[in-house]
Amino acid sequence: MGWDSAQTAVGILGRYEGPSYGPHMMGGGWWWMWIVWVVGFVLFVLLIYFLVAGLRGGERPAEPPRETPLEILQKRYARGEISREEYERMKRDLEG
Repeated sequence: MGWDSAQTAVGILGRYEGPSYGPHMMGGGWWWMWIVWVVGFVLFVLLIYFLVAGLRGGERPAEPPRETPLEILQKRYARGEISREEYERMKRDLEG
């Protein structure tokens, strides 16, 4: 009665049950894979969000400060659009 290598391995390692990877992989313990998928999806969405925000620049350009009515009047006078008399009259109206 001779022993071949397969019988010896089964005798040493115990009963062979097929290509199972242990009780925690294929049994009822695979629910944690859903958590891994959800966390991976959330991280992927965040990555895309930050990439798009980075490509847009993230900041809006600052608006130029608005001019006061007196500054507008001074520019119109400097460009020659109004006479000195009109400038003085409009300036008094704005200040008073």
